[in-house]
Amino acid sequence: MATLAARKPVSSALVLLLGAAIFLNYVDRGAIGIAAPLMKSDLGLSEEAYGVVFSAFFWIYAPVQLFAGWLCDRFSVYKLMAIGILIWAGSTFLMGFAGGFASLLVLRIMLGVGESISFPGSSKIIARHVPPERRGIANAAIAAGIALGPAAGTLAGGLILRSWGWQTIFLVFGVVTLIWLLPWRQTVQALPMTGHADEGPRVPLALLLKKWPLWSMSIVHALGNYCFYFLLAWLPLFLTKSRGFSIGEMTMLATLGYAVQGACALGYGHFSDWWTRSGRSEAACRRWMMVASQLFAAGAILGLAFAHSAMTIGILLCLAGAASASLSLNLYAVAQMFAGPRASGTWVGVQNAIGNLSGIIGPIVTGIVVQRAGYNSAFVLTAAIAAIGALWWAIGVPKIERVDLDEEHRAN
Repeated sequence: MATLAARKPVSSALVLLLGAAIFLNYVDRGAIGIAAPLMKSDLGLSEEAYGVVFSAFFWIYAPVQLFAGWLCDRFSVYKLMAIGILIWAGSTFLMGFAGGFASLLVLRIMLGVGESISFPGSSKIIARHVPPERRGIANAAIAAGIALGPAAGTLAGGLILRSWGWQTIFLVFGVVTLIWLLPWRQTVQALPMTGHADEGPRVPLALLLKKWPLWSMSIVHALGNYCFYFLLAWLPLFLTKSRGFSIGEMTMLATLGYAVQGACALGYGHFSDWWTRSGRSEAACRRWMMVASQLFAAGAILGLAFAHSAMTIGILLCLAGAASASLSLNLYAVAQMFAGPRASGTWVGVQNAIGNLSGIIGPIVTGIVVQRAGYNSAFVLTAAIAAIGALWWAIGVPKIERVDLDEEHRAN
């Protein structure tokens, strides 16, 4: 009993630090969107060039997920997390010295290399250390980081942008991220490092790639990410250039939506854990939360295409934030349910790799659509993709249960 009691605070600290890592992940990857209103003109970037620079992060981030997830299931996931943060913090810091398109492109690619470990690593650690009845709140910490990162990044970045310019955003954000490494080392040293072999033999990537649940989750991940990255990349420009808001007004509106997303993520996590502890189906809860959230996201994004007043836009951004909170919570919780501790790193690596293809395609497509047809058309397209995501969660994702990962061993 004493041992279990001692482990719980360590586990809680671990989950908090994972949430903080994802928080910093989204602060740093979203910094370019906050800097864009001044950076684009200073560096002479067109809409299409900006879209390419933003998407460059995902050129390497998406495919490297496959390798990162494989590494997490075979080597020290705790050391891999630290190395990844060191790389992405340095890349963020150096963006403050970028002088044009080429340097931004290279640094965004390096940022993608560093951040590629975050989600496979977090899912591996949660699957290893967190029991099912606390899976909701653990993944809620991740989901809150996804939301609060852009919220804090938008608020802090907007204030820095207005007072000290776009370069300072990257310098400050890079230094703050490096500080995370200090408590991480202390927490990992207190973790129990025995019993990991009990997870079973390592699962080959080739075996996972034969599983339809992995492909179905990867598809729905891409559909949901398209909508999230659309707002992350283009909302500041839309509010300032299309709707005429000042940088200060843009900062407050965007921050409001992300703050609602963070609060809802924690609420959804507590709700799903309560639902699971009561003996009801965790799988049904997560599936229908996602169907509803994707429909709400479609409605909110469509509404933004025709909204002009600050109040209407604020309400719609809150609705979009509440919908995105469910997405970021359940994508990884369901992946952990399918994969279990043995394969969660590799599974999430594959799922995130395919899911983030929308980060490569989406910003470029949006840049082309905005430049040729205006923002309204881009919002309508994104709303349609969110609606397809709701349909896929309803009928495309199979029964949510642990997949059989031992069939080849039995056959031999």
